[in-house]
Amino acid sequence: MTANPLAWPFRAQMLFGAIVCAALIGYAVYVEKHMLMMPCPLCILQRVAIIGVGLVGLVGALHGPKSAGGRRAYGVLAFLFAAAGAGVAGRHLWIQSLPADQVPLCNSMGIDYMLDAMPMLDVLRTILTGSGECAKVDWTWLGLSMPGWTLVCFVLLGFGALYAGFRKRA
Repeated sequence: MTANPLAWPFRAQMLFGAIVCAALIGYAVYVEKHMLMMPCPLCILQRVAIIGVGLVGLVGALHGPKSAGGRRAYGVLAFLFAAAGAGVAGRHLWIQSLPADQVPLCNSMGIDYMLDAMPMLDVLRTILTGSGECAKVDWTWLGLSMPGWTLVCFVLLGFGALYAGFRKRA
């Protein structure tokens, strides 16, 4: 295998993406358990999207389809998970950028309660509306909040998956 990740075989590229996703989830759990920052509902949706990208990458790496169509299918599926996550991260960033008087009120319903008491579409609608807890910025690095960095990761993972799936093979 060459040192240039752009020239790696499909399996290695997809496995690398899955490992990156596992590292991102590991860091999210570390922040939650050791830094005591509980995830808001939008953060949880972003975690689900990262897990989706990672699972597609892992299955793609294990399967290692020989056909271009199979590789493209894995690339597109991982990209769709990444695009959904990027959309949620973008929404999260938008809520964080609102002036304090325009931030939605905290709905005080936990995601577990919402899943038990409401239909799935209503849960998604409520979560994507956002709440005051989603507007709180309590972690930044290089000027970007956590949703900003997840947006960057989703873009890189999504286009990396497309590249892996559509790259011409020798």
